[in-house]
Amino acid sequence: MAKYLAAMREGKPINYSAFLKQLPSDLVARHRDCFELDRVSQQRWRVTCRDEAMMTELERLAQAPSSRRDAALQGDSHRRVTATAFVLVYHDALVDPRPDVACLNADASHIGFTPKSTALVIENEDNFAHYPQMLAFAGTCLGETLSLATCDVILGGGHRVLREPVTDWLAGYDRILCAFDYDLGGLKMYQALQVRLGDRMRFLQPPDWTPYRDGFQKTPQTPQRLMDAINRASTLGFAGLASLFSETRKFMEQEIILDEH
Repeated sequence: MAKYLAAMREGKPINYSAFLKQLPSDLVARHRDCFELDRVSQQRWRVTCRDEAMMTELERLAQAPSSRRDAALQGDSHRRVTATAFVLVYHDALVDPRPDVACLNADASHIGFTPKSTALVIENEDNFAHYPQMLAFAGTCLGETLSLATCDVILGGGHRVLREPVTDWLAGYDRILCAFDYDLGGLKMYQALQVRLGDRMRFLQPPDWTPYRDGFQKTPQTPQRLMDAINRASTLGFAGLASLFSETRKFMEQEIILDEH
């Protein structure tokens, strides 16, 4: 990241897509608010950070330790993200009701199954445990039938799915379906994945929101979060969801889906 920040300081164009991959996940989700862009060519942009304090912090992070061990020797291992991630997965090669564990790191992925072309990433543990119902919901959203024969089901809660070893692994899927909460956090997580993984991402929404309207019961923590969610949904092209946010002034948690399927 240091080379991109240095180029930005000097007013030189950079590969913005590559730069985004170096940013912390929370900044990726709101990068449009943080940086001003001037396109120079197809892959090159002149980038200006709108907040000098943020720029200074990014420059500090760019000098972060190269490993958890080095960070620990400096007194704080959390200054470096772990290079290994463990992800729970339901797939069609399971021999009992327990999900499998995928061990992922930068060098290799250790999994006991052959991935399908489609992955369903579920944010909530209860919904993940009821994966047949979630596959039915996803099928309704897409207008097709889904099962473990065609789709792996992955637990992605707690922003685990945004960690680099996980996104690198997800890049091997042709299509990634996102079953996240219908709130600002869910939209941010989806947008962060979309930045990294592109058009293969799909945010699941029912073709008809009517049966779910009464499920919008979660009050946003602040009015600003509601407005941010409305704006973000509109920007993403989710007009129906943006309208529901605006009309109900509420969010919907994905557990509501289990009542309908």
